[in-house]
Amino acid sequence: MKEGSLPLCGTRVVELSHMVMGPSAGLVLADLGATVIKVEPPGGDKTRLLKGSGAGYFTMYNRNKHSVCVDLKSDEGRDIVLDLISEADVLVENFRSGTMDKLGLGYDKAKQINPRLIYCSARGFLRGPYEHRTALDEVTQMMGGLAYMTGPPGRPLRAGASVVDVMGGMFGVIGILAALEQRHRTGKGQQLSSSLYESTAFLVGQHMAQMAVLGEPAQPMPTRISAWAVYDIFKSREGESVFVAVVSDGQWKTFCKTFDLGDIGDDAQLATNAARVAARDRIIPRVAQVLGGYDKDDLMHALDDCGLPYAPIARPQDLFDDPHLVQSGGLLPVTTVNGKSTELPALPVEMNGERLGLRKDVPSAGQDTDSVLREMGLSDDDIASLRERNIVS
Repeated sequence: MKEGSLPLCGTRVVELSHMVMGPSAGLVLADLGATVIKVEPPGGDKTRLLKGSGAGYFTMYNRNKHSVCVDLKSDEGRDIVLDLISEADVLVENFRSGTMDKLGLGYDKAKQINPRLIYCSARGFLRGPYEHRTALDEVTQMMGGLAYMTGPPGRPLRAGASVVDVMGGMFGVIGILAALEQRHRTGKGQQLSSSLYESTAFLVGQHMAQMAVLGEPAQPMPTRISAWAVYDIFKSREGESVFVAVVSDGQWKTFCKTFDLGDIGDDAQLATNAARVAARDRIIPRVAQVLGGYDKDDLMHALDDCGLPYAPIARPQDLFDDPHLVQSGGLLPVTTVNGKSTELPALPVEMNGERLGLRKDVPSAGQDTDSVLREMGLSDDDIASLRERNIVS
């Protein structure tokens, strides 16, 4: 999709954030066409240096952005950011509550210089008794019930990706887009917040509703009573795992016909989903026996041909070669923070039949400092002076 035709083309965003939640919000806005200026401290965001499970954070969530390194604790650095804010449509920040005010960049100051600004704060908690706490994705997964639901009984386990950070960023973007639409009518900006804890609560809301409907607490996913009888992982002949689901009475008939399961498929007592769930102890061993007679590829071909839900058990690294992602433009070529070339998932949105692509590679720290400052009217001598005094880098 050409840059000028992207939905947020012409929208200017200042992003003051690190780690995942704030950057994921900036990423969505950038992929949608906004000009996102990421303000990093001199030397660069420390997220760039993370190892272990954090080693991919910066590379994944900072494509299509411009990097400017500024010392926010200096008067001149703060003035530079205030100038950026004065021309911006949106600001995204994920500092601890009160930090932006201490830096002289809080909403009250920002709206004085730019009443049309949409000011989005990515927080651990919304207003309430917990708002003073320091939060992380894992903290809110634990206290919000998600880790309890993910792990086996007695062994809470965080989800295998930063799902709450990313979801908090996405809700921030939803709020931003709604505020931009409202600004079209009122001409006024506003302050909004998204949060980790409330995002977690929203995720587990279905289990809260289950408690309300059935009067029984939801059990962790490894021991839950499934809503369907066949909704499980089965072993193929060679011992490979395949997830198989049968989620309607029609699918049950198709499934039994495809795999010659007439002994249970023709049983009138198993005609309804509720009856099959009650008889799961009888059904699953029989299904496992039959499916275990197929090679993995033959099993998946049979499931695909009859239109039933199925999935091989993939690892993240397997997605680099996934034919659907590769052929559909679902992977974008980027350069990692240590200079390696790779491909990472595009935004999971298709607009006018096209995927949203890469316009700008992951920036090096301060890659765009000079060009952005020149746009603001600073001379090369001014920029050199700021750099000599470590105000910018």
